[in-house]
Amino acid sequence: MTSPHEDTLSAASTPTASVADDEASKAGGWRVYLNRRMLICVFLGFTSGLPLFVLINLVQAWLRSSGVDLKAIGLFALIQFPYTWKFVWAPLMDRFVPTFGVWHPGRRRGWMLVTQILVACAIGAMGFLSPRDAIWTVAGLAALLAFFSASQDIVLDAYRRELLPDREQGLGTAIHVNAYKVAGLVPGSLGLILADHLPWQTVFLVTAAFMIPGILMTLVVSEPTVRGAPPKTLEEAIVLPFREFLARDGWRGALLVLGFIFLYKLGDSMATSLATSFYIDLGFTKTEIGVIAKTVGFWASLVGGLVGGIWLVRLGINRGLWIFGLFQMVSSAGFAWLAHQGPTSMGLAVVIALEAGAAGLGTAAFTAYIARATDPRYTATQFALFTSLASVPRTFANAGAGFIVAQIGWFEFFAVCVVLAVPGLLLLPRVAPWGADR
Repeated sequence: MTSPHEDTLSAASTPTASVADDEASKAGGWRVYLNRRMLICVFLGFTSGLPLFVLINLVQAWLRSSGVDLKAIGLFALIQFPYTWKFVWAPLMDRFVPTFGVWHPGRRRGWMLVTQILVACAIGAMGFLSPRDAIWTVAGLAALLAFFSASQDIVLDAYRRELLPDREQGLGTAIHVNAYKVAGLVPGSLGLILADHLPWQTVFLVTAAFMIPGILMTLVVSEPTVRGAPPKTLEEAIVLPFREFLARDGWRGALLVLGFIFLYKLGDSMATSLATSFYIDLGFTKTEIGVIAKTVGFWASLVGGLVGGIWLVRLGINRGLWIFGLFQMVSSAGFAWLAHQGPTSMGLAVVIALEAGAAGLGTAAFTAYIARATDPRYTATQFALFTSLASVPRTFANAGAGFIVAQIGWFEFFAVCVVLAVPGLLLLPRVAPWGADR
């Protein structure tokens, strides 16, 4: 008798596998770890991570430095609704193909270019506002940025799923996540350092300029080729992805997979939701956060991502979910230890290194699991549905994080985050049995 996810794996990858599967099936040795597809994943991850880290880190520091109340900053997590509901308009990106006059870049590349330009414009416009004088306008623009960013994620995830063969999903996702974390250094480190010396308007314009590499990448890469006919009507684009998913193992199997996707990153996501405010309240300056915390986090992400990506190829996605999930829980406990220990440079460096490495590895295995569970014919819609569900904890639970901290304190808050990591791990024997994907 097969597990729900074993049925998911066979249904998602075998009948309609990407053409990339054939191209890579004979590859071996170093080509598994170093090829053009992995380089593209670097650009995809960086472009995907930049706008989200602007919302989580740079906007948070901007608001806090401007005297905005911590509870109001916590409520700003609600502007990330588009990450939760992006599956609603994802079928449009499966069905329609943007064109630019006589230039036809293709379904994925066309949407990539449109969303990347909109994200860059929204980030650049942010600095022309004042949180004190126009807080609602700031909230509106931030919500618009979240919508553009979520739309960009829809097409970037679909492109990566269609680009990579199944055997490279784990490593490609690890590289994607690693570049995703590197992107966080721009608004989370460089932006904070610049904010101590330059006006916020300049900081946001400089941050927006880091979208240019992704735009150039979109102009030079090729459109992926996928076996199987994509949806021909809007009705097919909406109905068929959900029908295919439910047909794999029935409602029970579908609910198990969806429940796991919801719970796996819950504790880790909540623990990092107010990290910048935690560091500031603990007594660290913005420069210390930028130099110590983010620099250490960068190296931990870089080394952990590369080593973990190769490790994930050898372990398999299922075993990676078990091991990296435990790492995530330990990293949340590290925040509680720092809250108890107090502001020390060494303690901050250790905790940030642990969090950056564990969260990056956990996200790599988790996103590879999601990619493996999608049908390449409906990649944008199914990937958006799964990642939207995964973002629900970040949107709702994180919105109340500020109120929880105000009531029980930082140490107790992080203890709660450790407990919230347990339910997702308890579902692993059902959705990702140890070694079943080897």
